[in-house]
Amino acid sequence: MSVLDKAIQLFVEEILKQPYFIIGITVAIGYILLNKKWYEVVSGFIRAVVGYMILQVGSGGLGGVANPFIDGLKSLNSQFHTTVILDTYTTQSTIEQWVGGLVSTVYVILISAFIMNIILVRLSKITKLRAVFTTGHVQMQQAFLGFYIIAWGFKIAFPVTEIPVYVFVAAGAILGLYWAVGGNLTLKPTQELTDGAGFAIAHQQMFSIALLDLIGTKARKSGKKLTKLENIKLPGWLSIFNDSMVATTFIMTLFFGTIAVVVGIVNPAYWTGVTPVLDGISGYQQNVVFYVFKLIFQFAVYLAVLQLGVRTFVTELTNAFQGISDKLLPNAVPAVDCAVAYGFGSQNAVTVGFIAGAVGQIIGTVALLLTGGFGMGILVITMFVPIFFDNATIGVFANTKLGVKGALIAPFINGILQIVLSATWANLYGLTSGWQDGAAFGAGAWMAMNDWLTVWPVFGMIIRYIPYVGAFIVAAILIAIPQIQYYYGHKKEDREDYWMQVTDWDTYKEKHITPYVQAEA
Repeated sequence: MSVLDKAIQLFVEEILKQPYFIIGITVAIGYILLNKKWYEVVSGFIRAVVGYMILQVGSGGLGGVANPFIDGLKSLNSQFHTTVILDTYTTQSTIEQWVGGLVSTVYVILISAFIMNIILVRLSKITKLRAVFTTGHVQMQQAFLGFYIIAWGFKIAFPVTEIPVYVFVAAGAILGLYWAVGGNLTLKPTQELTDGAGFAIAHQQMFSIALLDLIGTKARKSGKKLTKLENIKLPGWLSIFNDSMVATTFIMTLFFGTIAVVVGIVNPAYWTGVTPVLDGISGYQQNVVFYVFKLIFQFAVYLAVLQLGVRTFVTELTNAFQGISDKLLPNAVPAVDCAVAYGFGSQNAVTVGFIAGAVGQIIGTVALLLTGGFGMGILVITMFVPIFFDNATIGVFANTKLGVKGALIAPFINGILQIVLSATWANLYGLTSGWQDGAAFGAGAWMAMNDWLTVWPVFGMIIRYIPYVGAFIVAAILIAIPQIQYYYGHKKEDREDYWMQVTDWDTYKEKHITPYVQAEA
């Protein structure tokens, strides 16, 4: 490995893939540009890094709590000949196996796409783009699957040792445009959710957030009354569920408790194998019922920890980014992890979105089992990241613009799509197995998050069926989206209000949102 390759790898692994350092460095730069004192810069850097780490502890803890229940469902198994794991990290590692020696080149694609994102935002007056994608681990996942999809579009059959330069150029350009455009699409709905906190979302369901905002805006302007989760006040003893922590624990008891009972009946040995030994000397193993309840309570704990992390670093980030926006990137905002949205709006929307999506996945899985994997012999096994973060995020934004019905229906539909489309795309794109020692081996994977179920597979198909020209068509579509937001998303006399979404949210809200909120109840 050359010195340049090592330097690139160091930058990617230690900085770009570690979002807390990206966030911390961004805050430090912003405070420096605001001429803050050195100790305020250091303090802001520390609070941003620690806050983001707290958020990650909460996110990771939620996954750790859910895994025993998901693994329990997996232990029931079936007789399908092909297994596809729905998980972002598994998809990345599976593609790493297929691309082999080209891994370092994917790092270059990631860096070039990130630089392109910054340039596009710097030229905001022309591009109309305002969001800088800062979620490093998500960028890495997307770089691998995005590269794989674009290469498939150009009819590259992995594994290979060489790929034409134009494939890398197309992958980097389309990925950079996707980050800038996707983050920009979420800016207005995120500002509305947070009441002008000053950030956008940088994750895997950016286009679905924009779609929910579009539908919700039309519904609101039609005069239909809207009931949000936070508007519901339960009477009498039911009032205990007005507390999000109590409501979350109760709902998760029903959900995880049902899974625990089903697994215990069908596969009694499972819980014996996973329940921990509490006393190494006596060999006392924790009672299954107490173990399950402990996990359920921990879910509420980690959700509270996640929200604490959000509160800790968001203020630092948005304040500091004002310096970057003023001096380096006019009209720009940071686009951050979707989990940051969980600290705003109804806290119960997170749980409702998760459960609704899980129910949708269950129905999709039943359909899969009854149809022999939709005729493809594929068993799809979901993991925590897509089932929670995709559906919870959709639930939060759906509740903001479409109320209780939206918070239930949108994640439910997404849950079904996560099963049906993941099996379809994994089969079409040849990711129904891994690659080991020169042969297809083990389970496949697909990143079952909304943008990678809807938008990206279509990108690949356009390129594949309209060779070469297809890449320009995809890029042109992405370039056109912010122009449509600007020129056709506002009346001519209000067109410059587009920038007020960043620079003066209160005025924008009073002019374009408040007049329609009167219908909410």
